[in-house]
Amino acid sequence: MSTPFKVLAELCEKLEATKSRLLMLDLAAKFLNALEAQEIEPAVSMILGRPFQKWSPYNLGVSWATVSGMIRRITGVEWKTFAEVFSKTGDVGSATKIILESSRVRRQTALLENALTILEVRRSFEEIAETTGYGSRERKERLIEVLLGQASPIEAKYLVRIFIAGVRTGFHEGLMEQAVAKAFQIPLKVVQESSMTAGDIGEIAVMARTEGLKGLSKIGFRVFRPVNLMLAQMAANVTEALREHDGRTAFEYKYDGVRVQIHKLDDKVKVFSRRLVDVTESLPEIIEISRKNIMAKEAILEGEIIAVDDLDHPIPFQHLMRRFKKIHAMEDNVQRIPLKLYLFDILYVSGKSLVSVPYPQRRQLLTENAGKIQLTSQIVTSEVEKAEDFLKEAMDAGHEGLMAKRLDSLYTPGTRGKVWLKIKPVLEPLDLVIVAAEYGYGRRHGWLSDYYLAARDADTGEFLPVGKTFKGLTDAEIIEMTEKLKESAIEDEHGKVTVTPRIVVEVAYNEIQKSPKYKCGMALRFARITRIRDDKVPEDADTIQKVREIYEQQFLRKGRYKS
Repeated sequence: MSTPFKVLAELCEKLEATKSRLLMLDLAAKFLNALEAQEIEPAVSMILGRPFQKWSPYNLGVSWATVSGMIRRITGVEWKTFAEVFSKTGDVGSATKIILESSRVRRQTALLENALTILEVRRSFEEIAETTGYGSRERKERLIEVLLGQASPIEAKYLVRIFIAGVRTGFHEGLMEQAVAKAFQIPLKVVQESSMTAGDIGEIAVMARTEGLKGLSKIGFRVFRPVNLMLAQMAANVTEALREHDGRTAFEYKYDGVRVQIHKLDDKVKVFSRRLVDVTESLPEIIEISRKNIMAKEAILEGEIIAVDDLDHPIPFQHLMRRFKKIHAMEDNVQRIPLKLYLFDILYVSGKSLVSVPYPQRRQLLTENAGKIQLTSQIVTSEVEKAEDFLKEAMDAGHEGLMAKRLDSLYTPGTRGKVWLKIKPVLEPLDLVIVAAEYGYGRRHGWLSDYYLAARDADTGEFLPVGKTFKGLTDAEIIEMTEKLKESAIEDEHGKVTVTPRIVVEVAYNEIQKSPKYKCGMALRFARITRIRDDKVPEDADTIQKVREIYEQQFLRKGRYKS
């Protein structure tokens, strides 16, 4: 018997209401155990707030403006009424549920209708994602209206959250791995390693159910299925990096670009972003150079793409991001914004995984397979002076800084550790989410140009403001940002527009101060936006816990202000 979507929604409601991780794991494990095999992956993805698997090429392409329009059409409520409910709940899903519960609209055929199932919801998502081309917006709206029209208030709450990537149950991917291990009696380490390799816990959950430990032990890389990336921590300087790595360390240029994963099989090449999104169509010249140069018949490699000028000098990151936005103008963009690829790692070659191979050997294999594609500039040294000179070279060349890699480091997909360290000669920037904006004055009148910046609470999923800024964006970027924010507007009152948390920006600042103005008790001093992170989603934003950690670390090098 197919599992009703309402059961999933009720589970999410329980997960959101409890703070006990043990209870959350028990609830999720029992739920997974009760599902049919074909329901497991869609259910896992939806609980984590995704309509599809992490690496799926599908994209709903639905804005908050579209979803809110459907809700108002179904319920007949005024925008002002919806905005008032939202201001009390602070969540669009909860506001939708309340509006539907209090709406006078009643479906005459409710008793005759079949309940939505998990698989029916997934099929609806697929149909919405597949709706493209001329007139697609209207067709998408009809499909969304039909889906929401069939949903009960609690189902609509979570459908809306999935549509706008706003599920906030506090049940993150790490907890899901634990729930899968518990549900299907698989050692947690095996589930975690399999999830890292496969790039999606939903797929691992299905295999755990259908094939058990034996099946998961055979999990390996597959070309054209992207792999979770290995991540790095920050180091204050080269001295700290050398100390962490016990001396001799590989230092590489850290480029101000987009990290990509390149998959090749015979003459076919695909490129995936750090979010595991297929960006192949945006990068025709990268595809061509990879096809011509990568020596192995079958391989997965990692690299960094930067935008360059006519003299091969790097140009600002925001120009690079234009290459990922306008597919229809690709030929023109290729001419105006040339790209350069640097390779820095190889994860898989000729049927063999290399994640357990130490870094120097991977680098050698990369050299053997890169053809004429340039590798990241590198030195290996244990001397502080040489490393500092190399850092200066990188900065003088217009790059961000250095990566420091421990020589015996293995590749651990999806984990952030100290075997890879980032060194930037400035205070670490933060990736924050815009949660509201105010209209500007004078020349900026009519533009949303003063932005409220928020960090994500890792425990609750809530986005907590840590400051605001009107600095950093060009006029063209402000105009584009204004359009995007209006599409995501939830409330517009007294010149301040509250929006759904969707847009991530990189923010520089002078320091973090104590501040009673914000709920989190901290505020960024002299915040300024340094780039728009179109390559990141709100879940990638830095956490309030990290902001607090940086706040505390400030006082390791200077005294505290005594209030």
